[in-house]
Amino acid sequence: MKHKYLAISLSLFLVSCQFFETEKISSETFYEEELKAINWEDVDQYPAFSVCEEFTEKKDRKHCFETTLSRFVYQTIGSKNIVAGKDINSTVLLAFNISNSGEISNLNIEMDTVIEKEIPLLRQWLAECIDSLPQVAPAYKRGIPVNTNFTLPLVIKSDKPTN
Repeated sequence: MKHKYLAISLSLFLVSCQFFETEKISSETFYEEELKAINWEDVDQYPAFSVCEEFTEKKDRKHCFETTLSRFVYQTIGSKNIVAGKDINSTVLLAFNISNSGEISNLNIEMDTVIEKEIPLLRQWLAECIDSLPQVAPAYKRGIPVNTNFTLPLVIKSDKPTN
């Protein structure tokens, strides 16, 4: 009887070993699966100016970057004492790339013809403003610096001067 239980236990033990086997995955298969799982449209850490590096939360860092950038652009353009002959209420889009080394490039400025006509130097001033930005730390994805594209909307409003 004792041998019968021992034989049954040994049989169960040997059969159950197959349930504990792990499937070996090649590093190439693992790599391909990881690449599929990564959301390439989002970064882990947004680009940052030095004043934003104290923020560790992703949304706070993004907000600081956008606010600092907008403030810098508005201050630069505001210092130009622009006078328009018409009421303006429009949005200018600044699209640019921040490289994995923190360089800003590929500036594209979209504005309507009213703004272009009323403020002919605006395109030049915006380009100069972006060129004079303080150093930017790049965005990071999984600990690696990556290129990112940004579009910054700038609202341009003016009131027609009264005579």
